[in-house]
Amino acid sequence: MTQPPDRPDAARPPDSGLERLVAERRAKAAAFRARGIEPFPREFPGRVSIASVRAASEALGSGEESDTVVRVAGRLTARRGQGKVAFLDLEDRDGRIQLWASLERLGGETMDLLLTLDLGDLLGVEGRVARTKRGELSVVVSRAELLAKSLRPPPDKHAGLRDPETRYRQRYLDLMSNEDARGAFIVRARTITAVRGFLDQRGFIEVETPCLQPIYGGAAARPFVTHHNQLDRDLYLRIAPELYLKRCIVGGLEKVYELGKDFRNEGVSYKHNPEFTMVETYEAFVDYREVARMLEQMVAYAAVQATGSARVEWKEHVIDFTPPWRRMDLRTAISEATGIDVRIHTDADPLRAVMRAAGYDAPESATWAKLLDGLLTQALEPTLLQPTILMDFPLDLSPFAKRTPGDPGTVERFEAFAGGMEIANAFTELNDPDDQLERFEMQQRDRAAGDDETQPMDEDFLVALEHGMPPTGGLGLGIDRLVMLLTGATSIREVVLFPAMRT
Repeated sequence: MTQPPDRPDAARPPDSGLERLVAERRAKAAAFRARGIEPFPREFPGRVSIASVRAASEALGSGEESDTVVRVAGRLTARRGQGKVAFLDLEDRDGRIQLWASLERLGGETMDLLLTLDLGDLLGVEGRVARTKRGELSVVVSRAELLAKSLRPPPDKHAGLRDPETRYRQRYLDLMSNEDARGAFIVRARTITAVRGFLDQRGFIEVETPCLQPIYGGAAARPFVTHHNQLDRDLYLRIAPELYLKRCIVGGLEKVYELGKDFRNEGVSYKHNPEFTMVETYEAFVDYREVARMLEQMVAYAAVQATGSARVEWKEHVIDFTPPWRRMDLRTAISEATGIDVRIHTDADPLRAVMRAAGYDAPESATWAKLLDGLLTQALEPTLLQPTILMDFPLDLSPFAKRTPGDPGTVERFEAFAGGMEIANAFTELNDPDDQLERFEMQQRDRAAGDDETQPMDEDFLVALEHGMPPTGGLGLGIDRLVMLLTGATSIREVVLFPAMRT
């Protein structure tokens, strides 16, 4: 068989001798085969996790050996000793345990196998559990089997994998060498499970809506465009599932959610990735105040299920997700943070002038609504470290929210913040089809004026509303940002397994 060419390894400099190391490991794999040892066997039945072995063996005293025989498997991360006795560290997803190997118990062939293995090889062993006289819990190896020969050396155990580019591009190396990285994605998985469980317990049903959409909508963002060859038409990766989920409410499903991927063709930052995970919920017969109460409870529940506590450390702060969260009126909060009263400066040019005078970025082309949003982003959002809900937004910023009674320029919308970033957005949903048509027409004027983030008219959605949609509260919660807060991550790339990267 022809040996495959060596591939570049960003984890090591070009002059590291990687080619020689790979050749040595391939030679070992060939030598194992020559001895009748398959370097890549099919299975290792009966394996239990290292964490479960540790939990079941806590009571063992120093020098004691259990009567229970266990089978554990994982990656070889360290080895000490040669000859008649050797100690090896075996690591799986849930923990690490020492292997105690002796020539007397194993015989020459198996002992030689263990001493020949390289760090990074995958190994399965069988044996009784003991605690050494020094107090180290160990598996006393009676049988051992190579489960996969690692043809490339792992990252250096002590130096670790520090280069962010390598960590994100070759996430498998990050997970292999960084226990904290594995832990972050375990927290992510638990968070998603908890959110689903919370909603299921409240009577929501999970539905699936199209990721490929003929008309994108539900948010202000630029879409990714693709082409369907058989249908001979362009389609869009969804920027949000909102309009389809509200069609489900029209159809009588009453309480629905979708937890999945959205896609927005926009910039990348510490809190933005073009592909991200959201949960959107829609519940008939409630307004945004009830949605706010549900959000507080859901996030606190997810925090406890994923981390053990509703209080989590983030940077130098402790964020407490325990309900109730602080609530503030949006425009009052902006005024307190900036000294600029947007109730007085109700046109774009005056607001732009006072923003510039105060040192804020205020583009010439920005509408009044976008200028207000800029004040929120630049001055207020970074200060909202503890969970905070900003209530009641201007209509111009919220094309799908219901107007506030007695204040036609304001809508029933809130955004939730924590750690200085937005984590959730919610409306009392607009269910008047004529009002919705007016909002669409307003957006089309913005679109004609050059706003390429404005969604196109969705006439079928209007037809759906004309069949009658009950009063509804809707919510979008960013899973990635929530996981950032629960794990102490300061970049979304830390909690997305394979983030978008420049070439």
